[in-house]
Amino acid sequence: MKVQSSKLKVQSFRFGVGLIGLLIIALLGAIYFGSEKLSFLDLTKAQQRILFDIRLPRVLLGAAVGASLAVAGASLQSLLRNPLAEPYLLGVSNGAALGTMLAFVFFANSEFARPIFSIAGASLATVAVYQMAKSRAGMNTERLVLSGVIVTTFLSSVLVLLTSLLDSTKLRSFTFWLLGDLSQATTNGYILTGIAVILGTILLSSQAKALNLMMIGERDAFDFGVEVGRVRLIVFATASALVGISVAASGSVGYVGLIVPHLIRLSVGSDNRLVVPFSAVAGAIFVVLADTIARVAIAPRELPVGAITALIGAPMFIWLLRRN
Repeated sequence: MKVQSSKLKVQSFRFGVGLIGLLIIALLGAIYFGSEKLSFLDLTKAQQRILFDIRLPRVLLGAAVGASLAVAGASLQSLLRNPLAEPYLLGVSNGAALGTMLAFVFFANSEFARPIFSIAGASLATVAVYQMAKSRAGMNTERLVLSGVIVTTFLSSVLVLLTSLLDSTKLRSFTFWLLGDLSQATTNGYILTGIAVILGTILLSSQAKALNLMMIGERDAFDFGVEVGRVRLIVFATASALVGISVAASGSVGYVGLIVPHLIRLSVGSDNRLVVPFSAVAGAIFVVLADTIARVAIAPRELPVGAITALIGAPMFIWLLRRN
């Protein structure tokens, strides 16, 4: 048993090192490729502005957003014991988008109103879905997904109604943002999102052992001494904050929180001590690569990064369903 445990630790360590290596390659590739290729050895003044004012903030924001969504998805799936528990499908992203929309309309001049309203919207959507999915017999996959669909549909309708308050210029900008857009990345945006994902990953990783027990069942976890209510509050609050800050900065980027944790579990198992931090790195890789494709596919024009993640994520999700 000790030999087998040592082998698993070595394999997990190698897998983690490999993920970090892939992340570094993805970041360098994303910085280099674009409508204007950059030379790392000899940058003109114009290229320096492109690198430090536009491309680097965008790439770093994409990495932070991908990590945030993947960590939120991994923790929600473990907490709810549901492989379909993902911020986009559960309506949490739409709740965050609605909060951002309200800030966009009524507090356009306040930079920090967006993340605050976005976190509030994500939190309310999370509570609504969870309360609707509960029943006397407990919670099942069908009821949770149905609750997510209902909340998502309702919030989408409200978003459509609110767009009537925007003029044509703001409407086009907001619509593109809603599909997932990293082109408006700012230094404050990627710093705030980066700090949030680091703190969120550390906090959720600290609950990994409790989440491992809760995957068996909340009653069994309680018998083993897990404070179920406290863990549930921490996971819901942290996941909502991560999704809210990410959506405020980049719009709704789907499938990251669904696909990435599944792939990590297929690679290293279901231990959340590995799944949560590895999902953060893999999520960053996924969104950085997707945004690179979005920037270069029809350059100098751009595609919404959310469309690329959906094009990649949907077939992968179908493959995972057939595999399971």
